[in-house]
Amino acid sequence: MATRRRTAREFQAPPLSRADVEALSARHNEPDWLRQQRLAAWDLYESLPMPTTQDEAWRRTDYRHINWQSAGLLSANGGGARFEDIPAGSREPLLGEQQGAMVAFINDRLVHYESAPPLAEQGVIVSDLHKAVKEHPELVRKHLMTHAVTPDIDKFAALNAALWTHGVFVYVPRGVQATLPAHSIFYATQPAATLGHILVVLEEGAQIDYLHESLSPTLDADASFVGVVELIVGAGANLRFVNLQDWGHHMFEFSHQRARVAPDGQLDWVTGQMGGKLIKAFMEIDLDGEGSWGRMSAVYFPSGDQFMDLDTQQNHNAPHTTSDLLFKGVLKDASRTVWQGMIKALPGAQKTDGFQANRNMLMSNKARADSIPGLEIEADDVRCTHASATGKIDEELIFYLMARGIPRDEAEKLIVDGFFVPVLDRIPFESVRDRMMAYVERKLLGRD
Repeated sequence: MATRRRTAREFQAPPLSRADVEALSARHNEPDWLRQQRLAAWDLYESLPMPTTQDEAWRRTDYRHINWQSAGLLSANGGGARFEDIPAGSREPLLGEQQGAMVAFINDRLVHYESAPPLAEQGVIVSDLHKAVKEHPELVRKHLMTHAVTPDIDKFAALNAALWTHGVFVYVPRGVQATLPAHSIFYATQPAATLGHILVVLEEGAQIDYLHESLSPTLDADASFVGVVELIVGAGANLRFVNLQDWGHHMFEFSHQRARVAPDGQLDWVTGQMGGKLIKAFMEIDLDGEGSWGRMSAVYFPSGDQFMDLDTQQNHNAPHTTSDLLFKGVLKDASRTVWQGMIKALPGAQKTDGFQANRNMLMSNKARADSIPGLEIEADDVRCTHASATGKIDEELIFYLMARGIPRDEAEKLIVDGFFVPVLDRIPFESVRDRMMAYVERKLLGRD
């Protein structure tokens, strides 16, 4: 009996196989180079262990309760899915009045694609990744999991490299400042596994604004999303990237998101984390060239028994680089978050300016937030600082507001809104700020 209990609590792998890789590649009629890349990644995947709580990066993330019998099977989405099945609010432009390009998927199937003529005239590519493999093979092959997220990072990165089911490719040529934003959506409607991939490449002096949304309704069985985001920002290029996540409470996400920023490049990265049953997301910025700049801003609000582990890293790989991170979270009910942050300055990365701050507000005695900042400094002329704070919502302030005729739920909303203002002020898009505050209000009212 004891042996059976031990076996049931092992960290199991999803029931996928090499045959799934071969079938996926054949279904999309992929070129031989991609097929071989997938198979090599599968061999690596099989050689790597599943991460466990014995691994430092996963020490606080126990996902053994996932049901891989549903969450580990590839989506069997048929041809009936329509763009209109995606919630209307997500289909609307969010970075401006006009949509430059839209790529939308339901489960692993492309259901909508549009691109405004001005983008094509500028040579900007916003495409389904499968289509880009065939139409722009030299660009995709050069950048796909070669120097941002690589398959050897861990088992989940290797799994995405072997079995990414759908994805988006954004490319902006040298010196082009895209006049319209890009928008993509991953919408999941089945208790299954989907593996999404985003690859963004900005050449020297290029610029674009890009919004991605991941969302789903809540289903009655576990599902998984194994994702990768790769952001390649060339010398003097400027990328503003917004990534909003609103999964249903049945979703387990395992993702690697990494940016490489060349000399004088700029990355303004905003993330909103609202949904999911369990989220394990690695988010990393590499400042590879002198004068490069990166900012990461996040709002998260778990409720119920949601668990979020957000692991961030700011790597200063060259002198005169700047990074700035601000993550703020509010927790309800019995939810839990873990934020692990690290600033690294390599030898020779003089004049590094790195900052990170994580602040959490607890709305329940059962909620818990672990905040773990870190510095690893190997240069001697730097300015690197971190800050972390976690506390309960101020009952005296709630009493003060209620004494002036404001109902408790409105008082809580005012306090939460004020708590999030410093990070919302960093978001350069008013409509994104409004969307995030709509998420927050929904959470406060228990409508999620």
